Amino acid sequence: MGQIIKRQRPVIAVTGSAGKTTTKEMIAAVLQRRWKIFKSPRNNNAPSATRRHARMLRPFYRAVVLEYGMQFYGNIKRHCQYLQPSIGVITNVGRAHVGNFGGRISGVAKAKSEMIRYMKPSGTLLLNADDPSSALLHTKGFKGKIITVGIRNKADLKATHVHYKNGGMSFKVELDGAQHSFYIPILGEHNIYNALFAVAIAHGLGISTQQIQVGLKTFERSKSRLVVHRLGRNVKVIDDAYSSNPDATKAAIDVLSTIGTNTRIAVLGSMLELGKHTSKGHQEVGRYAAAKNVSHLYTLGGTAKQIAVGARGAGFPANRIKSFASKQQLQKALLRKLEPGTTILIKGSNRLRMSSVAKYLKRNAGKRK
Repeated sequence: MGQIIKRQRPVIAVTGSAGKTTTKEMIAAVLQRRWKIFKSPRNNNAPSATRRHARMLRPFYRAVVLEYGMQFYGNIKRHCQYLQPSIGVITNVGRAHVGNFGGRISGVAKAKSEMIRYMKPSGTLLLNADDPSSALLHTKGFKGKIITVGIRNKADLKATHVHYKNGGMSFKVELDGAQHSFYIPILGEHNIYNALFAVAIAHGLGISTQQIQVGLKTFERSKSRLVVHRLGRNVKVIDDAYSSNPDATKAAIDVLSTIGTNTRIAVLGSMLELGKHTSKGHQEVGRYAAAKNVSHLYTLGGTAKQIAVGARGAGFPANRIKSFASKQQLQKALLRKLEPGTTILIKGSNRLRMSSVAKYLKRNAGKRK
């Protein structure tokens, strides 16, 4: 894969429809094993935040790790004007905010491509080889280096031996002709891609394999991002309520299908900012749930009823689907379902504040007779 040239302090920027914050945190956790770095806090990823971060940089920072959020055309261009990345990561191109781009995935790809156009022309760009929509990115004419990561397709950096292990994921990567094992303390195959970006960047910057392993193993995940709460009697609640779009929801359903044992309940809230894609996106998630190892499907919110429509249409038993207008009704229904061995996934757009459902279950699980 080779070295990423580091004559000056690397400015690393992460954008994408899903996985931005997790990828940024993983990169930062690895690089700070060796250097003092600046990273954007939490998910402060608006262009105005990047302008603020640019003023906070000091000479003693050896690397800069930032998250570039995007809701409209021109957003990433502005980010790059405030702080021009020498290393750019586009995690994937999905349906987050697709409603702001005429409901077209090509519009999202065009907006994400501002990273390629406005980062340093001689820089390094990292892309997801397994994400079909990343093929829509405007890479033609980019004069820098492109590194791809993947699990299934041909890629410069490829994960093998991917397993769920001890509440996280283990995988192997070949670096400089030798196989190395890595572990991340977060569930989901989709998080392997986030880790691969961190491995690729750190290795390219000369960070040792051991430092990369320790950094990934100890990175701190954000709240309400696939956090598993164990409530006793083998009851598990997967809180992934931080944000939601069709691709992220499918990834969360995969986790529920894999770690759930007896009864698996998917609690899915409305996905916002899908625009013209709203009905289609929700129904697509319902069909996906119907094809997976899900026992019951509960929805919350008006547009989330379309998830139920999609699931029923794909053959999911109607008597195992319930749609709720209020959080209180949903919480009471879930409390009644807390039999031993139940696993509940909670997923929805951040504005729905669905992590409060997980907190309710934690508080009241012991009161259930």
